[in-house]
Amino acid sequence: MRYRNLTGPLLEALQDRPVVFLRGARQTGKSTLVQWIARQKYPAQYLTLDDPTVLAAARSDPAGFVQGLRGPVILDEVQRVPELFLPIKAEVDRDRKPGRFLLTGSADPLLLPQISEALVGRMEVLTLRPFSQGELENRLEGFVDLLFQEQPDLSGSWQLSLPELAERIVTGGFPEVVSLPVHRRQGWFGSYVTTLLYREVQALSHLERVEALLRLLSLAASRISSIVNYAEFSRSLDLPQSTLKRYWSLLQATFLLQHLPAWSVNLGKRLIKSPKMFLVDTGLAAHLLGLDATALLEQRERLGALLENFVALEILKQIAWSKRRPRLYHFRSAEGKEVDLVLEDPSGRVVGIEVKATATVQSRDFRGLRHLADLLGSRFLRGIVLYTGIHTVPFGKNLLAVPLPALWRLSSRPTAP
Repeated sequence: MRYRNLTGPLLEALQDRPVVFLRGARQTGKSTLVQWIARQKYPAQYLTLDDPTVLAAARSDPAGFVQGLRGPVILDEVQRVPELFLPIKAEVDRDRKPGRFLLTGSADPLLLPQISEALVGRMEVLTLRPFSQGELENRLEGFVDLLFQEQPDLSGSWQLSLPELAERIVTGGFPEVVSLPVHRRQGWFGSYVTTLLYREVQALSHLERVEALLRLLSLAASRISSIVNYAEFSRSLDLPQSTLKRYWSLLQATFLLQHLPAWSVNLGKRLIKSPKMFLVDTGLAAHLLGLDATALLEQRERLGALLENFVALEILKQIAWSKRRPRLYHFRSAEGKEVDLVLEDPSGRVVGIEVKATATVQSRDFRGLRHLADLLGSRFLRGIVLYTGIHTVPFGKNLLAVPLPALWRLSSRPTAP
């Protein structure tokens, strides 16, 4: 098994929380990870709700099923029987011993009221996404934490050709995909989308018009890294906004779509400003757009949008094992000045990141970052432009152009075997 960088935080959570929920899209490696943990680090009974016999037992008598479990237990794909969560709550309230239940699910428990309400205050939620670029190179990336150090060493030279970058983007990080020959990947993605929409989404909502959901997902792929505009989606798909938003929520609940909230000095404004949208994996996005690496290089606008999606996902993956645990946003001022990605740590310090699919950087590429620095004063820690050049170059106080590979090749320590 390829080592997952989320292993450490997952084991830590099991040491002090009675319930740990490992969430993530289908085929990100949740089952593989928890079974490995059960064998190597956390002796526990493993049961999957994908097994028809286990599923039937859990559905027929949820309370009796939970009461019959002995010792620490792993319940895989537990969202298939939401009725289990109240009995789990009762068991945890009776005995709050850490590590009693390790649950996995391909639907977000925080978007399913019957789950989140039952286990509020009792459950830690971790997200396993497709492989990070560091995991593919057996590295534990430390880029996010380095950004918040007072004097980080971000210097260095890293070479990454545009064809290699395009190949990384269209491959993505789903564990099965990265091991497949290139000519087999489109077939895998096609089956993945069909199975997910007809299985997971149907299980959550009993939709009759799954084809409309597929059209929505494809349209979302064509708008990645942009502001969510429900009215435009509604017109394009000829769907009422109420229906559209319900379908959209289903794509979020199954982790296919990721929202990135807007950043503002005023917390209230963050709640009302429109988020950006990203797909769970750039390989999946490229499949939906019909792009291979060669075609992507010929479409510079698509390359820019997919690259921003790629970088946002890599940062979200790193945040999951970061010691600093910042939150990720985007920024857009009333005057139209933008910063692609904004990280804010718990103490309120902010780092801005711009993403450029170019090998050269100009002073004008820092306009949004300078505006953010002026707005924040001492709270602004630094601004980074990630680009496809080779060298780290300073562009003024706390402003740097940094080669893209630094994102996954600046490691805090070697990954454990």
